[in-house]
Amino acid sequence: QVQLVESGGGLVQAGDSLRLSCAASGRTFSFSSYGMGWFRQPPGKDREFVAAISWSGLNTYYADPAKGRFTISRDNAKNMVYLQMKSLKPEDTAVYYCAAREKASPTTVAASEFWGQGTQVTVSS
Repeated sequence: QVQLVESGGGLVQAGDSLRLSCAASGRTFSFSSYGMGWFRQPPGKDREFVAAISWSGLNTYYADPAKGRFTISRDNAKNMVYLQMKSLKPEDTAVYYCAAREKASPTTVAASEFWGQGTQVTVSS
């Protein structure tokens, strides 16, 4: 079993930056074997893909709204994955979720094996 705990959300103004963190753990969990991803769920909408990173960190994937503004990274020594967000917009307001998938990068909701509880990001105009 894998536990994912997100942090770093909050209320910011449009144009601000924010960094989300996700701490991964588990009794027999090998973080470096898991692709990691970030998803978000805006109010009243479905959960959507934001960004993902391969187990090695060499490959990253972004949804169009995230390209050029968000950066996903990971620290395998600390079992952490991050989402650096800049130039935030009100439409980025959502609950942000960390996701994990063994030996693959989670780029869809269906492809994600484990989920965190989410962290709220609210961007005011």
